[in-house]
Amino acid sequence: MAEAVSSPLFGKIISVRGSMARAGILPESRLSPAAMRATVGRFISIRTATSTIIAIITEVSCEDVVGDSYIASASVDLLGEILPGAMRPKFQRGVTSYPAIGDVVEPISSDDLRIVYAPSGSDQINVGTLQQDPSVIAYVDIEEMLSKHFAVLGSTGVGKSTGVSLLLNEILKSRPALRIFLLDVHNEYGRCFGDKALVLNPRNLKLPFWLFNFDEIVDVLFAGRPGVPEELDVLAEVIPIAKGLYVQYTSTDRIGLKRLDPKTVGYTADTPVPYRLVDLISLIDERMGKLENRSSRIVYHKLISRIETVRNDPRYAFMFDNANVGGDTMAEVISHLFRLPANGKPMTIMQLAGFPAEVVDSVVSVLCRMAFDFGLWSDGVSPLLFVCEEAHRYASADRTIGFGPTRKAVSRIAKEGRKYGVYLGLVTQRPAELDATILSQCNTLFAMRLANDRDQSLLRSAVSDAAANLLSFVPSLGTREVLAFGEGVALPTRLRFKEVPPQQVPRSEAAISTVPSATAGQDMHFVSAVLERWRGATSHRDVPNDQGFTERPLARTLDAPMLQPSLGLDSDRFSLLKKPLR
Repeated sequence: MAEAVSSPLFGKIISVRGSMARAGILPESRLSPAAMRATVGRFISIRTATSTIIAIITEVSCEDVVGDSYIASASVDLLGEILPGAMRPKFQRGVTSYPAIGDVVEPISSDDLRIVYAPSGSDQINVGTLQQDPSVIAYVDIEEMLSKHFAVLGSTGVGKSTGVSLLLNEILKSRPALRIFLLDVHNEYGRCFGDKALVLNPRNLKLPFWLFNFDEIVDVLFAGRPGVPEELDVLAEVIPIAKGLYVQYTSTDRIGLKRLDPKTVGYTADTPVPYRLVDLISLIDERMGKLENRSSRIVYHKLISRIETVRNDPRYAFMFDNANVGGDTMAEVISHLFRLPANGKPMTIMQLAGFPAEVVDSVVSVLCRMAFDFGLWSDGVSPLLFVCEEAHRYASADRTIGFGPTRKAVSRIAKEGRKYGVYLGLVTQRPAELDATILSQCNTLFAMRLANDRDQSLLRSAVSDAAANLLSFVPSLGTREVLAFGEGVALPTRLRFKEVPPQQVPRSEAAISTVPSATAGQDMHFVSAVLERWRGATSHRDVPNDQGFTERPLARTLDAPMLQPSLGLDSDRFSLLKKPLR
């Protein structure tokens, strides 16, 4: 503290009002170069008799200057103070000893900044450096950031995805036992976490249809449109009975157990218990056969047709594989999705780009709901961080947009998840379109460049008054620059995310190679192969191979040795095209 007193003089306090003060700025001839650069957004220190107050400049003006001693005045917000300690000085938020008229104001020294941002324990992660002083490392408190949720906000192209990759990689280093579930909307994080992450997509995901609750399965069957009331009444009646039939089958397989009546088992349409589609259709068909009115049968016939159509659509294979075989695989699905045990891969990346657009919302709803419910019924024994990319798509501020159960599932994690060890990380480029109630539950915000006025005004309403003045920088922040607010950081801070290794930089797997092909004929060969895969995604045409097994025609086409070198594809992209559809 003694060394800091010899810092160059900037000015003196001329008025104090609540958490704000005004400082008279001395003429430039009496200032050091560092003091002359103390402008809006810069930290300063105010020396009092008992502590050093840390403040931030919010306005500089040459109007209403008091006396001839000063050339301008600066408005400052009081943020916290450095108190002398037995071992070393310590920073705390808030001010216990307010400045007095005439107290000395100085540009904050690097030593004081290091005291403010010094890691207070092992739960701190290094995310970058301060914009004001790049020699000072910016730390984030993981416990505060996770347990009270966090959000990363920023327009496209400002380094938001790279910032998310940085944060999650640092969290994995510091908390190797924490499980992370990431919704990857654009399939760009698959390579960012190396062998620590399990990457799931429609080709390798098994999410049985019976795990979907009533609203979610209706959303699937009606392709995202509102359900027909008459058909919904039938479904609501037969699904619980179909679940009872499954229990009847499994119970009669055990010697000595009494045969159960499926109607008296007591299940609801939302109980996560298996049932078979063949039973569901049989129950609907049975009711249709008892109807004498032909027009009434149309409702049942249409419902059966919907179920069969979705069941036979190969895009929904991740839901309806073995739909008529049965088997209670819920424990295996939960263990696989949420990494219990982790087996060296504590993170799951759910790539959503390959799912049918009309079913994405219901899939996200199932995943959010199961994450919360497992935390609830396990009493939070195994903490999970649920990261939602493009969060405004699933929890829109407009209640008429999107899928209600998805918003409800995300909202439950935001409001109650911390009690059960389920933490939320939101990532969005349009915070104004995100449900404000959900965003308000995130107590640590990383705000990158936002050009939209609505987004900026929403951000102002979400932060404290002391931090709000920093938001004037949001439209002009550079790439990788971020304003960090809230519980996870010592002070509202303008910082710069550190660079991440090339292998951790997110990039879309849909990137197209720009290397020219050798001949037009081979280009056409490649296009034909892609079209075959395209058409194969919605058909059941399989061809026998030399061993008598069936495979998609594309798999053999892309294995042709003449195709790979001529297209200029790197090995990763080529292997992606070779992956089977199911």
